[in-house]
Amino acid sequence: MDTKKHNHTPNVDHSGHRYRMKERFLHEGLDAFNDHQVLELLLFYGIPYRDTNGLAHQLLTKYGSLSGVFNADFFELKKTKSLGSHAAFLIRMMPSLARRYAMDRWDKRIQITDSRAGAKYAASLFIGFEYETFYMICLDSQNQVITPVQISKGTINETTIYPRVVIEDALRHKTAVVILAHNHPGGSTEPSPADIDMTKKLIKALSVISVRVMDHLIISGESYTSLAEHKLI
Repeated sequence: MDTKKHNHTPNVDHSGHRYRMKERFLHEGLDAFNDHQVLELLLFYGIPYRDTNGLAHQLLTKYGSLSGVFNADFFELKKTKSLGSHAAFLIRMMPSLARRYAMDRWDKRIQITDSRAGAKYAASLFIGFEYETFYMICLDSQNQVITPVQISKGTINETTIYPRVVIEDALRHKTAVVILAHNHPGGSTEPSPADIDMTKKLIKALSVISVRVMDHLIISGESYTSLAEHKLI
């Protein structure tokens, strides 16, 4: 009898707290929350009947930051005591969900006329990526976005680009102009000699099918370097 009552208590004790947290979010948004409170709120939906405050603190301590938790390996997360696979799955989905949300907000036929606008668009493509990823943003003759194409993804510091793949994707999407873009997860947007060399090779390859390269953008968070602005292409 006592054991049964004890097992039911967490649902009663924490229901009021959960209600207040949800109401606070609806009125104030996440900007008013500390990182552990953001994670605690999210965990409500993967762990229905237990206090998630302590677990949120534990995860932040282990992975160092909220983004560190969201980017943690799914199978590693599952090993965390009291977390479980449902909550681990929810956590791992957040970067992809944020990236999908950011891209969906763009007008499907947005026109990109300069490097700043291109960098703002490109930054949405790299949300949540901890490894280097290369995109080709395909534009029509009016510089309107047709679609972004992920060409390659690699390790934390390198990716391999094959000109043949870039040409095939440009042809498939009936592209007139492209913006090349890749991220530097380490933080610096300084182009490497390899970046510059690879850009020149792609410009030459795409010119064969009369596709113009408007720019090559190196992105890190909201910072960027434009090779066109720096007269490197």
